[in-house]
Amino acid sequence: MDYQSAISFNFLDAFLFEIMKKLYPLKTNLLSLLLFLSIPALVATASEMEEKAIYLVMMEGEPVAFRQAATPSKRHKPLQYKREQAKLLAKSHDQLLESNLDVESYQKVYSFHHIINGFAVHTTPTQAKRLESIPGVLTIEKDRRAKLMTTYTPQFLGIPQRVWPQAMAGAKYGGEGMLIGVVDTGIDPNHPSFACSEPLPQNSTSDSCSTSISGSLSCQSGPLFPPGSCNGKIVSARFFARAAATTLPLNSSRDFSPFDELGHGSHVASIAAGNWGVPAVVNGFMYGFASGMAPRARLAVYKALYPAGGNVADIVSAIDQAARDQVDVLVLSVGPDGPPEGIVSFMSILDIALLFARRAGIFVAQAAGNQGPAAATVSSFSPWAMGVAASTTGRVYAPTLLTGDAHRLQGVGLTAPSPGNGLFQFKLIAAKDAAIKNILDSEECQFADALQPELVINSVVICSFSQGFLNGTSSLAAILDTAKALHFIGFIFIANPAYGDFVAHPLPFSVPGIMIPRVADAQVLMAYYENNTCRNERGAAISYRATGAITEGRHAFFSDDAPVVSRFSSRGPGVMDGQKNPADVLKPDILAPGEQIWAAWSPLVVSEPVLSGDDFALLSGTSMAAPHVAGVAALIKQLRPSWNPSMLASALSTTALQHDRRGLPLQSQGSDLHSSRPSTPFDHGAGMVNPEAALDPGLVFSAEFEDYVNFLCALPDVSPALVRSATGMKCDAESSSSPADLNLPSVTISTLKGHQTVKRSVRNVAGKAETYLIAVKPPHPEVVEVSVHPEWFEIPVDGVQELAIEFKVLQTSESFAFGEIVLTGSLNHVVRLPLAIRPVGFG
Repeated sequence: MDYQSAISFNFLDAFLFEIMKKLYPLKTNLLSLLLFLSIPALVATASEMEEKAIYLVMMEGEPVAFRQAATPSKRHKPLQYKREQAKLLAKSHDQLLESNLDVESYQKVYSFHHIINGFAVHTTPTQAKRLESIPGVLTIEKDRRAKLMTTYTPQFLGIPQRVWPQAMAGAKYGGEGMLIGVVDTGIDPNHPSFACSEPLPQNSTSDSCSTSISGSLSCQSGPLFPPGSCNGKIVSARFFARAAATTLPLNSSRDFSPFDELGHGSHVASIAAGNWGVPAVVNGFMYGFASGMAPRARLAVYKALYPAGGNVADIVSAIDQAARDQVDVLVLSVGPDGPPEGIVSFMSILDIALLFARRAGIFVAQAAGNQGPAAATVSSFSPWAMGVAASTTGRVYAPTLLTGDAHRLQGVGLTAPSPGNGLFQFKLIAAKDAAIKNILDSEECQFADALQPELVINSVVICSFSQGFLNGTSSLAAILDTAKALHFIGFIFIANPAYGDFVAHPLPFSVPGIMIPRVADAQVLMAYYENNTCRNERGAAISYRATGAITEGRHAFFSDDAPVVSRFSSRGPGVMDGQKNPADVLKPDILAPGEQIWAAWSPLVVSEPVLSGDDFALLSGTSMAAPHVAGVAALIKQLRPSWNPSMLASALSTTALQHDRRGLPLQSQGSDLHSSRPSTPFDHGAGMVNPEAALDPGLVFSAEFEDYVNFLCALPDVSPALVRSATGMKCDAESSSSPADLNLPSVTISTLKGHQTVKRSVRNVAGKAETYLIAVKPPHPEVVEVSVHPEWFEIPVDGVQELAIEFKVLQTSESFAFGEIVLTGSLNHVVRLPLAIRPVGFG
C-alpha cells in the first residue's frame, strides 16, 4: 500500500468508528449492511482524490536501434524496418496499459522505442503500482522536474589558429559533416548565427544550403516557427511538450513549436555550432564577432523546456529522437538539479537513456550544474556522459565610477559612459534623499513615481540593494525604466551593508549605469556623499555637492589568471544516490569556458527585460560550458570519424590543462566573494579543455557498452536483477569486482581499504609506434602508496597495452586525496590520469 492510500484508509477507519458508536444500539444486520455499502464508495472517493503524476516505465526487449531485420528482403530497407518495429513497440505499450489499468485512469504521454524500450504515462500512484508486477516491466520511476543549467572563447581555446586550419578548407569549415543535437528551450531560426552559410569550396560535393530533409529528420512548424525555418544549418527541429502540458500551464499561442522563447537554447546552440564571424551587436554597440566551436556543423534542435518549466519525460523522449536522427554529438544543458531519490543515480531512466545514446555512438556533453561551490553538487553522474564544469576566461567588463574627491571605484556593467567619459562631473543624489514622503523602499529606484523628478533629473542617482532584490521582487530592468522616465544622467547600484556583497554579472544598460557589488567600495562612496550633503535638523537633505562620472564599460580588459573555476560551477565528488554517498567516478569530467559568454539570443524574449530586443547576450553557467566541449568533440570527430564516444572523451580528458595562462596551478573560486583556493579534480575534473592537443592524444582509454554494464554490476549493494531492470542486460559472472576498473581516463576510489589493484587499457592512436615512461604523483605519499606496472612500455600502431595500478593505504582518512599518473611518450605525447582516492581503512 502506498503512502497516499494509507492515509485514505486511516481516515476511513476513523470515520467508520464514529458511525459505529452512533449505531451501536441498532441491530447488527443493519450495521453490517451500512458498512458493506459504505466501504466501496469511500474507497472510490479516496482513489479519485489521488494526485496524478507522470511515471517513466522501462520494458524488456531490445529497442529499435539495436534490432536486426529477420529476413534478407528487409535488410535492403532498414529505415522501413525500423519504422515498422517502432509501431509494434508503441502498440505493445498501448496493449499493456489497456489490459492492466482502469479505463480513463491514465494517459500515455510517450512511447520510447529507438534507444530505450518504454513509455511515459500520466496516472495515479495506485495505477502506477499495478504496473510494477506486470511481466515485462523492468522498472518504474516517477518523473522529475527539469531546469536550465544556466565571442571570445574560440580564441581563448586556441581554436582558430591551431584547430580550424586542420579542418577542410580552414577556419570557416570546422565541423563540416557533423550533426550536433541540442536538447534545450528551442532555437530562433531567424538568428544570423543559424543562417544558411556560404557554400563549400568548388571541390566539395556538399550543398550547405540544401533544405531537403531525409530519414527521420523533421522540421515541425508552429507559432513563430513557420514552414521553411529549417534551412540547411538547422536541419531538424522538434518540440516535446506532452509531459509538460499535463503538469504545467503552457501557452498554446507560443509554446507549441521549436521556437526559443527563453533565449537559452539559442545561446547554447550557437556556442556549439554558430556560424563563423557573426557581428555581436547589443544596444547599437559592437562587441566583436561571434563564432561557434564547430561553425560548419549542422544542428538538430529538440525543445523540451518552457518558460513554465519542464519534465524529465520530455527530455528522455528528445534524447530518444536525437538517437533516431543519428546525431554525432548531443548537448544537454538541461536536466534535474540533483540525484534521483531512492535509486542509484546511474540507474535513473534519464541516465539509462544517455547510456543507450552512447551505445548508439553519440558523444554526450552534459552541464555539471550550477550549485557550487558546495561539495557533491554535480548533476552529471554517469561515466558515459561528460560532465562539464565552468570557468572564467579572463575577460572583464569593468566601468569605473569617478568621484569628485578623486576616488576610482571599479564596478560592473555593459554601459556607455556618462557625457564626457569622465571628463565632466555630475551631481550625485541618493534615491532615499529624493524619495517622495511616506513611500517605502524608494532607495531601490523601482518606481518613477516614488522619486521627486526635480531632484533627480540630469543627476547620477544612487540606488541601493535592499530586500526587494533579495526576494526577487525588484530588478535592474525597473531601475532602467525609472532612469529613462526621470531623465537620469546615470545611476549607481550599490551594495548594502545590511545584506553584504552581491554577485554582479555584466548586463547591457541602455542608460549609463554601474553596479558596485562590494560593501567596502559602497561605503567609500557613501562616506564621500554624506560629507558633501547638507541636512537640516530632521536629517533631510537640503543641498548636494557630491559629484561623480561613469566611464566606458563596453570595452573588455583581459587578465592572465584565467581559467579559474567559477563559483557557481557544481563540485564533486560524484554521488551514488540521494544521500550523496561518493561514487568511484570522477565528476565533473572536464572544465570549459562558462562565465560571461557572448552567444546568440532570442530578441523576442520577455522573461529577461534587460536583454529583450537583442540578438546576443552575455550569460554564465555550466549551460554555457557544455556546448564548448560538444563543439570541440565535433571537431575531433570530423578528423577522427572512426573514434567511438569514449575515445573522444578520453582524448579530451588526458590532454586537458591543469594550469592557467601564467603556468600556475588552476584556482577555484570559493564561497566568499572575491576569494579563491587551489583547485582539485572535484572542481575542474581532468582540467581545462585543450582542443589542439585533443586532436592528437597519443593514447586513448576506450570503453564499450558491455563495460558500462559491468560497471553497474560491480556497484556495491546493486544486484544483478537491478542491473537487468535498468539495462535489460545480464551481469557477467566473470565481470570486474570493482567499479573502479571501468576503463576511464581517471581513477577514483571512494572507499580504499588496505590494498587494491585497478586495471586500465590504452590504445595507440598516434599512427606511429611509441615508447612511454610512466611517472606517479601519489595523492599523498604518507597516506597512499601508488605504483604502476609496467613502468614503461613500447606500443605499436593501433596496439593495446594493459596497465595495473596498485594502491596501498599507509594512513586512513575520511577525506579524498588527489594525485595523477603521467605517461610521457617518445614522440612528445603526454597522457594524464587524475587520481582521487579516499583511504578509509587497512582492510
